[in-house]
Amino acid sequence: MTTTPDTTSSILIVDDMEENLVALEAVLGSLTQKVVRARSGEEALKAMLREEFAVVLIDVLMPGMNGFETAANIKGLDQTKDVPIILLTGASVDPNYAYRGYTVGAADFLIKPFDPWLLRTKVNVFLDLYRKNRQLAAQAEQLKRLLTNENRPGAAASEQAAAEAHGPKEIRGLEEAGEPEGTRESADVPESAAASAPTTAASATTATSAPSAEPTAAGGAEVAGGPPEGPVPRPTTPTALNPGDAAHLADIAGQLADLELLLRDASSVDRTHLADRVAELEQTVGRLLVNHET
Repeated sequence: MTTTPDTTSSILIVDDMEENLVALEAVLGSLTQKVVRARSGEEALKAMLREEFAVVLIDVLMPGMNGFETAANIKGLDQTKDVPIILLTGASVDPNYAYRGYTVGAADFLIKPFDPWLLRTKVNVFLDLYRKNRQLAAQAEQLKRLLTNENRPGAAASEQAAAEAHGPKEIRGLEEAGEPEGTRESADVPESAAASAPTTAASATTATSAPSAEPTAAGGAEVAGGPPEGPVPRPTTPTALNPGDAAHLADIAGQLADLELLLRDASSVDRTHLADRVAELEQTVGRLLVNHET
């Protein structure tokens, strides 16, 4: 869950004179930010330890702890060292005051009387920087929490345990639901194929040996073209073949045996070559039948 960071900012003004504090409050009032007063350097340090400020405006000439010493003490504390400081001073001062102010860590130096618009612009820049820094810090903290949660030692173990707990249930559910029909049929194919293999082999052997055993029983039908249509007439008296026809039929029987082997190894069959051989056998059988009838 993304939370909106608190970007409300406060301004601390430090001066020992009441009229100067009132003037600063009037100038900064249009920025609609909280303005906190401090009448001395000591009071300013106490306020900064109690509350976080976006920018501090300090008068240089104050009794006791002056503006330079106050700025140096602010920069010396870890809690307040990053707070920008604007030093304010009168016109009749040492020209080296600006250099001294930057030396102690001040971000800007303005000489009274200053332009109210210029002061508001400078303060507004530091307010924007403060808001952006707070937003970046909140985003960095949120990212750190996310990374910490992901890298917890128990996080990976809990995820693995959850996966193991759900995994067997899903497997059991699949087993109870049963395998798909296609899977069951494919699993049953080897058994049925093994059971029907002898029958198929026997049928193929009978089919291929039929032409060589009874070449003339077909009565002129094509042997390689499949079983003849209608009843096949059988002669009452078998006719003897001459030696040449017997030799041709023996050769045909051998070629049919080769075709049988090719049919059994169907994955490596050259279909064109097989069709040519079948056509040659059909022509040979046809010629033998014609010679036998004449």
